[in-house]
Amino acid sequence: MQEVSDASASGAAAEAEGRPYPAEVCVLRAALDRWAAIQPEKVFVHFAGGPSWTYRTLHEIVRRTAAGFQRLGVRQGDRVLLWLPNGPDVLRCAFALNYLGAVSVPINTAYKGRLLEHVIANADARLVVADAKLVPLLATVGLYGIEKIVAADDAAGGEIAGRKVLPLSVLDEGGDAPRPPERPIEPWDTQAIIYTSGTTGPSKGVLTSYMHAYSSVGPQTWTCVTPEDRFFINLPMFHIGGSFICHAMLCAGGSIAMIERFSTDRFWDEVRETGATIVFLLGVMANFLLQRPPGPGDKDHPLRKAFVVPFSKECLGFGERFGVTTYTLFNMTEIATPTFSGPNPTKPGGCGKRRPGVEIRLVDENDCEVPRGSVGEMILRTARPWAMNHGYHRDPEATARAWRNGWFHTGDAFYLDEDGEYVFVDRLKDAIRRRGENISSFEVEAELLAYPGVREAAAIAVPSEFGEDEVMAVLALAPDAPPLDHARFIAFLAERLARFMVPRYVRIMPELPKTPTAKIQKALLRQEGITPDTWDRLAAGIELREDRRGDKEKGCQAPS
Repeated sequence: MQEVSDASASGAAAEAEGRPYPAEVCVLRAALDRWAAIQPEKVFVHFAGGPSWTYRTLHEIVRRTAAGFQRLGVRQGDRVLLWLPNGPDVLRCAFALNYLGAVSVPINTAYKGRLLEHVIANADARLVVADAKLVPLLATVGLYGIEKIVAADDAAGGEIAGRKVLPLSVLDEGGDAPRPPERPIEPWDTQAIIYTSGTTGPSKGVLTSYMHAYSSVGPQTWTCVTPEDRFFINLPMFHIGGSFICHAMLCAGGSIAMIERFSTDRFWDEVRETGATIVFLLGVMANFLLQRPPGPGDKDHPLRKAFVVPFSKECLGFGERFGVTTYTLFNMTEIATPTFSGPNPTKPGGCGKRRPGVEIRLVDENDCEVPRGSVGEMILRTARPWAMNHGYHRDPEATARAWRNGWFHTGDAFYLDEDGEYVFVDRLKDAIRRRGENISSFEVEAELLAYPGVREAAAIAVPSEFGEDEVMAVLALAPDAPPLDHARFIAFLAERLARFMVPRYVRIMPELPKTPTAKIQKALLRQEGITPDTWDRLAAGIELREDRRGDKEKGCQAPS
């Protein structure tokens, strides 16, 4: 085990001195070779409902798949599109590409049409590996530089736009061992291009290095994660909650459990089946689990730790109900977890304190620092080079805007509280301005979700005939919830929100539109605006009256 200690010591030294982690700590090829030699029989991955792979098995599969990619012409530095759901194929392909020093480009499995074509054009890859169900969609878009299509099972055979569709088995026909890379794979080499959700415009391809992926979620950053943990991968590989965590757990010599997609109904059964001990949950996922009826099995599972992001009021009881220690943080594809909480946080909207190795400023629109306690955009830089993204692929203008003045601009608004904790306010583009007041959609949504029977909620801005914005609440109710009593709902909110924050409009939908990473597509809701089925409280005769303090509503009344 001396090699383990040496690697850990070199990683700690790099952390302390602000140097990049050495290749043996953060580069996939070096880490996989090392761990397969040290602990060949340890299980690295358990696929729910499927096989388990030890480090020895993973090493053999990855090397064979890498040789298959080389046979198809993939070389170090090449970009390869992976359009696959979670499972053995996407994991072995992503790892095999990185084993060669090639660049994995995972595509959101919900993309189609213009958005899919944008990613294909921007990535400038020559090869795509696609799921059988998705292959037909390639015939509907321009394929640009794509020369070969590899597809699973019955989708193989034939051609699409003059490109042959090859079976997935070609990745097993290159032999057991790939040729070595043309040069050593370095920590700052591009490991992946991960496209943002694209809810407000064309998706941007975030250039991520091995250093970045490891720094973002590795053990020196997510300090509560240990090599003895088995991380439950319930987010897709085109999300950093999938790809970065898989990479970091491999580099740390840990273990993962992988499911195809998150399911409220199957979640706890899959945790038990796979023996998962830790999970990353988007706040909406945690809320879905909390809305299930309590039962005697709520604490009968191996899960011991859960990240919940963002950490809303509804999530406060998650740890106690399910017997886990909760944590929260702030992160995004481009950065590397600048803030991290202690165990069992208690502040809704809180994201923890600044971690070592990261500088944070909260600034105004001119990058001037705002006073403590005031709201400003979070901008960042790290002590270690390559610990965050190194730009947007083939988009120098967006890169320059994001990295202006030498700091990365997150586009998120925070304030620093008296305890030194960063509290999330809103995405800058989601902020609502009504009658001269700035409104946090995050704060409004917390109260919308507190109303009994509300399963999902979004607060958005819609145009007002009086100028600026009006607040609109878009809701999805729980399956067993009664029809919404609008007057009672507004009265409930009026007791909890400032007058100017209480929605004028309410729209009910069966389910809110979301990206496959469970982000509500507010841009789409704003585009649809006030639909024929939207309820207007002013048209219904419900106005809010001001109490003596002038900042809250104590009740509702019809206009006189």
